[in-house]
Amino acid sequence: MRKRIIASNQPIEREEETWLNIAKLAEIEVTSEDDNFPIESAMEPGTNRGWRAASPGQQTIRVVFDQPQRLTRILLIFEEHEIARSHQFVLRWSPAVAAPFREIVRQQWNFSPPGTVREIEDYAVQLPSVKILELFILPNIAGGEGIASLIKLRLA
Repeated sequence: MRKRIIASNQPIEREEETWLNIAKLAEIEVTSEDDNFPIESAMEPGTNRGWRAASPGQQTIRVVFDQPQRLTRILLIFEEHEIARSHQFVLRWSPAVAAPFREIVRQQWNFSPPGTVREIEDYAVQLPSVKILELFILPNIAGGEGIASLIKLRLA
């Protein structure tokens, strides 16, 4: 029997998949970003600082591919170390700029620092021709304090 011990809070890395180089394949649109936590920090391999919004409230991250891409996996990692809050995100895609969007997932998560500080969402998808991928983040469903953040966004 072959086995190995893996950390339960880490996504399983699948060797057969290679993450897309989003910087070379797409333009990124964001509603805001903290100068110390730019969107590139969530999308480039080897970086773990992540992205953070410049202000509270709903935020949007939009990946607009130069050419439509086939997506088979979407990895999102969110963290909150300071404020107990419930956030919601919606992930959706469109095959063309003028085409309607199709929802992939709508998810809510409760952060309760210091115990529950990390949300890992790892989706196996079959999206044949993605022109636009949108991530809407509502950082606090109750409307209180909370700044949207995203540690990682990886696409394969």
